[in-house]
Amino acid sequence: MSGSGQRIYRFGDYELDAAQFELRQAGAHVHVEPQVLTLMLLLAENHGRMVSKDEIIDQVWDGRIVSESAVAARIKAARKAIGDNGKDQLLIRTIHGKGFRFVGEVSVSGAAPAQVIEAAPEAPAPAPPALDGRPSIAVLPFQLAGPSGPHDIIADALPADVLMDLSRFGWLFVIARGSSFRFRAPDTDPVAVGKQLGVRYCLTGTVETFADSVAVTASLVDTTRGGTIWAEQYRSGLRELQDMRPEIEAQVVNALEVQIPRNEVRLARGRPMADLDAWSAMHLGLDHMYRFNKADNARASDLFAHSLQLDPWSSRAMGGLSFTHFQNAFLKYAGDPAAEMEQARQFAHRAVEADRLDPFAHFNVGRSLWLDGRLGDSVDWFDRATGLAPSFAQGLYNRGLVNTMAGKAEEADRDLAMALDLSPLDPLAYAMVSSRSLTHLQMGDIERAAELGTKAAMMPGAHKHIELIAGVTAQLAGRPEEAAMWLAKVKAADPDFKVETFFQSFPFARTAGREVIERCMKDLGL
Repeated sequence: MSGSGQRIYRFGDYELDAAQFELRQAGAHVHVEPQVLTLMLLLAENHGRMVSKDEIIDQVWDGRIVSESAVAARIKAARKAIGDNGKDQLLIRTIHGKGFRFVGEVSVSGAAPAQVIEAAPEAPAPAPPALDGRPSIAVLPFQLAGPSGPHDIIADALPADVLMDLSRFGWLFVIARGSSFRFRAPDTDPVAVGKQLGVRYCLTGTVETFADSVAVTASLVDTTRGGTIWAEQYRSGLRELQDMRPEIEAQVVNALEVQIPRNEVRLARGRPMADLDAWSAMHLGLDHMYRFNKADNARASDLFAHSLQLDPWSSRAMGGLSFTHFQNAFLKYAGDPAAEMEQARQFAHRAVEADRLDPFAHFNVGRSLWLDGRLGDSVDWFDRATGLAPSFAQGLYNRGLVNTMAGKAEEADRDLAMALDLSPLDPLAYAMVSSRSLTHLQMGDIERAAELGTKAAMMPGAHKHIELIAGVTAQLAGRPEEAAMWLAKVKAADPDFKVETFFQSFPFARTAGREVIERCMKDLGL
């Protein structure tokens, strides 16, 4: 669907907007699951001809093997979203045994988006080989230890769940279950598996049972060096194990999403940019991006641009450029915040267009909206990001932050707490904690707000806005000396910092919580 660009497909009172990746009815947003929306765009773009089932699977599921019922379910959901049904088939017609055709009368407006980077070609480059520099992983079945029982299924079910979630990461090549689950022997050597399957990482694990409890251990092994990069143990009662399985799976996936890029960065450091492939440049860019200072943000932008020159359809590199332009506007690293936000928006939408199933792409569209004060639209995009990846901690965090600004403190705090539980080592953990400081302030728990504000300001990555929140909550908690210390740090970082500076970056709705923050900042002399 590379040609859909910025086109809008209209039929009846419906609009399918390819650039915004949304369905509207009479101008109002209609909530549709991302896969269903991708399917609808595919059919609308090819209105007038039949789209085969194979083509649908290739475009919507990236060619992965899926059942007939999965395709039928998405077709049913698409019909429902536009007021059609399987009996009437007024808009989407089934060509039995072959495929589907959009038969509604469609008008098309708009054109393909302009390329932001001159080096990007107008048509997709040929797909690279599967192992073209991307990190690769095999998820092995876990080993059982202890007495057998009905819980034994967890040794296969848990790694299978992890494998399915990892397969959603476009930056990671995941060996299919049929190949990796052949390695069941208790003495399986991950290094030997890595050589046989040609992968850089192996996830191994054990399920050890006791009289009334169980311990699940997961380990990430670098097969090229034989070292363990990360390991964690999860404990529960035998009866609670199945209920805990989704939580364990989510925590393992989030840990791998942090630990694999960290190791990739270690491998890439010290190499000249000219020697970096697209994936190494992207991962190294993420490392600089999450240091949250002007120099590293600029370095990250250069690395993402280099990655795009090598792979012009890398959704993650586009998302990274959106993130760095957002930071330029958010922290006033550049002289024209409006221009930086426009770049952030363009790259975010390009990332969605390149990979509609990448939660990081949807996340960046949401970020590009809340700085303009479009809090409701922003939450919609974070909903899409977390719909694609329910354990995507940064998506949960940003939804929580936006709801904090909207005055929905209790709802926001649940998202923020879950984000921290899922990814306690996340590069944005400082911001998650600081946002919880604001939710507790709104809920009237000033002591807890001050405690969290101070904790966040002392974490890696904390910047002037985080230090200001620490100062505000300390002042409200009756600690003026501590508040003055944090305010001095803010002024040292930005001598021109004012009340307006904060609310330009955090466009709070006109709520009682905003009034408290604004009044306190004025009391501090801002």
